[in-house]
Amino acid sequence: MAKITTSTLKDKKQRKEKISMLTAYDFSLASMVDAAGLDIILVGDSLGNVVLGYENTLAVTMDDMVHHTKAVVRGSKNAMVVSDLPFLSYHISIEESVRNAGRLIQEGGAQAVKLEGGVERVDHVKAILDAQIPVMGHIGLTPQSVNQFGGFKVQGKDLESARKIIEDAKALDAVGVFSIVLEGVPTKLAQKITEEVSVPTIGIGAGQYCDGQVLVINDMLGMFTGHIPKFVKKFANLQPLIIEALQQYKEEVEAGTFPAQEHGFTIQDEVLERLY
Repeated sequence: MAKITTSTLKDKKQRKEKISMLTAYDFSLASMVDAAGLDIILVGDSLGNVVLGYENTLAVTMDDMVHHTKAVVRGSKNAMVVSDLPFLSYHISIEESVRNAGRLIQEGGAQAVKLEGGVERVDHVKAILDAQIPVMGHIGLTPQSVNQFGGFKVQGKDLESARKIIEDAKALDAVGVFSIVLEGVPTKLAQKITEEVSVPTIGIGAGQYCDGQVLVINDMLGMFTGHIPKFVKKFANLQPLIIEALQQYKEEVEAGTFPAQEHGFTIQDEVLERLY
């Protein structure tokens, strides 16, 4: 299987082939996602919630993102690795936006970056693209705007906000992003946007008509104890299995049945005798 690129994704949209994308934050899970043949691994700032234990994504730093991106890149042979620009890393100045995007590519090893926002971020997106860094857009429910939205709420349900999301999508498409994440928007609105933009749309809580789908891997594997959004399907429920295995380990250690003889290493008796 060849390495997935922005051209691969564009071709998939033209052929009406769906794009598969999941988050990962470490080498082990990235290796498994890659082995499963998914198209894209997103090193999401959602690591703030599911890995670092924060209430939201706002506390995630550039150093956090670079650190986790490095680990994921080492685990990915074929999947395209996209890394999130975290809160305040692209809000202060265009120069800082380009520098931070460059860190995720140069230090982290990602192939592309993702950032939230539409029309208001076009100048920053253009500057990053001018630095030869591919950009994935992200509109609709943008988690870094949770305080402005007043919580995690579906976006685009009324005429004004629906028009704004369409404008955002078209602006990002025109400036040259290679794909757009649509999060928490009504299914038919996502369908309309998917039909009207030239680049692939990746849905998360945006229905079945997007060109691809993304989920947080900890959610879809049933490994996260926090709030699980309505749009998540659990493809496994690993948490009880993991806890059961941990409890069995504890019991065997306490009972002295682990480690057994087969888990140890031998030494010749004559070596032992010569120690005394």
